[in-house]
Amino acid sequence: MRKVCRILPVLILSILIGCSAEKASKNKMEISTSKKKIVVYQVFTRLFGNTNTTNKPWGTIEENGVGKFNDFTDKALAEIKDLGVTHIWYTGVPHHDVIRDYTEFGISNDDPDVVKGRAGSPYAVKDYYNVNPDLAVNVENRLEEFEALIERSHKNHLKVLIDIVPNHVARNYQSLTNPEGTKDFGSDDDTSVVYAVNNNFYYTPNEAFQVPDFLNDYLPLGGEKNPLSDGKFNENPSKWTGNGSRSPKPGFYDWYETVKVNYGVSPEGKKDFDDLPVGFENEGYKKHFAFWQDKTVPNSWVKFRDIALYWIEKGVDGFRYDMAEMVPVEFWSFMNSSIKMKNPNAFLLAEVYNPKMYRAYIKKGKMDYLYDKVQLYDTIKNVMQGKGLTDNIPPIQEDLKDIEHHMLHFLENHDEQRIASPEFAGNALKGKPAMVVSTTISTAPTMVYFGQELGEDGSENAGFGAPSRTSIFDYVAVPALQRWVNNKHFDGGKSTKEELELRGFYKRLLNFTIKSDALMGEYEDIHQYNRKNTEHYNAKVLSFVRYSENEKLIIISNFDDKEIYNFQLKIPSEIIKKWNLKDGIYTVKDKLYNSKSFNLDVKNSIGTIDVKINSLESLILQLQ
Repeated sequence: MRKVCRILPVLILSILIGCSAEKASKNKMEISTSKKKIVVYQVFTRLFGNTNTTNKPWGTIEENGVGKFNDFTDKALAEIKDLGVTHIWYTGVPHHDVIRDYTEFGISNDDPDVVKGRAGSPYAVKDYYNVNPDLAVNVENRLEEFEALIERSHKNHLKVLIDIVPNHVARNYQSLTNPEGTKDFGSDDDTSVVYAVNNNFYYTPNEAFQVPDFLNDYLPLGGEKNPLSDGKFNENPSKWTGNGSRSPKPGFYDWYETVKVNYGVSPEGKKDFDDLPVGFENEGYKKHFAFWQDKTVPNSWVKFRDIALYWIEKGVDGFRYDMAEMVPVEFWSFMNSSIKMKNPNAFLLAEVYNPKMYRAYIKKGKMDYLYDKVQLYDTIKNVMQGKGLTDNIPPIQEDLKDIEHHMLHFLENHDEQRIASPEFAGNALKGKPAMVVSTTISTAPTMVYFGQELGEDGSENAGFGAPSRTSIFDYVAVPALQRWVNNKHFDGGKSTKEELELRGFYKRLLNFTIKSDALMGEYEDIHQYNRKNTEHYNAKVLSFVRYSENEKLIIISNFDDKEIYNFQLKIPSEIIKKWNLKDGIYTVKDKLYNSKSFNLDVKNSIGTIDVKINSLESLILQLQ
């Protein structure tokens, strides 16, 4: 009997393991067969349709111009979709601080002493229940104009993303259009204490806020006179600054234009909310949602959940969360499960830079995607700049293989330097092999920053901050994009030949990725094998394979901007066997340009391809 009792649990365990393996396999198959790659087009909304070319540092709207929601016409959106895009992230939509007089519309003026730039930072949100008045043709109808843009985007088969900035808000947060029963951040706070669990902010009682000492000859608005630019801002008691500075007088490099939101974490680090149960990282969003239903949560949690659900109701399909790791992971379980209950397909992308926290924010926080910045982006950037080796890329995929689908890839965004800027690569063409690797090395989504596909170099001096990044603080032009916009014909009529060729490359690549089954299938590195076994193959080249049941790809990229390489690429026997290839000669055809074919010669279960690859060239070879 004891022997039977010992055997029975083993049998049950075997069945359970088998079921789990079958379930995992089924889930992987669902990803592989029912989904395609996602491509996000990040567009800085106020710059996209601006046709003014003045570019005066610190220029006003009247001097430098500004784009509007209405500039995203059906034609513009159709061209973005045709580029190979599935989702569009309209950056800078929520109403943030801006130095322009909108008092006739009931909007208070913002103080240049606590606003970065003239157009203001999109990450100093003043009113989460409305949109930036700069973006509207009719300011009174600004919300309706954005709702119409959501509808137009959907009509053109694009999912819509906007920002939510949970860690901080503008120092002068004031919503004019709160839904009934909704109160502003801080409206019920007890300002006599540093911390209370349901305070929305942290305070320094009995001390007033002081404007930081400006450095490097900086003056608000470039020194232009403004009645509010007096070196003072009325905030008493002082609130903690967005990046966590507790000083009533933050430093110039602090996020002094914002105040930190309190999520129920005391200054000593004590969490005044429930922990998720052990093992809950393996549970789905429905169980996470159910867990929080009988729990008391801090007031800031409820406020941000209600903001997210407000925009979901308006048709927004997802969010990009700024600096998500500065907010407790338990809040994200509460927030994201609430969103998923309303829209199970919502796209939830987070800015997280600490690799040790990736799995917590994905599994416990129910994030769909995180930035792959500190590993893949930084490593590829070093390779593009000639400072790093491609040898450093495969280990990243190995390290992230259990969460690779959740790590969004990019080469540009509003925080990063333009590829074509001298501070990055100085040449947009150096982004071509990097883009192929970034888009094809995993099942993760790809993100493209507007103008990247045209080689925009971000060289304009807009006012606040330095060139190399397209300014997010001032009214400025994006010249390469403007030439493609062509006075709002959106046809590339003024683009250079080189710009159109680069855009053509992006269009071919992105459209291939969103249609490929293999890119949602398996990945195997062949770079390290070829580094050991292939003459003339080197650390300027990268190769790997991607495959599904009905598509087999061999991807090779040359990051060298000068050298052509010739070598006999080898496909290891393990892959040849998985592909069920017998000894013989097979044709592999390049899918990026459809102009090159090669022979894959299989002998003794090892494949070889005689490769000639030009400088900055990539080959996406499909087994015929």
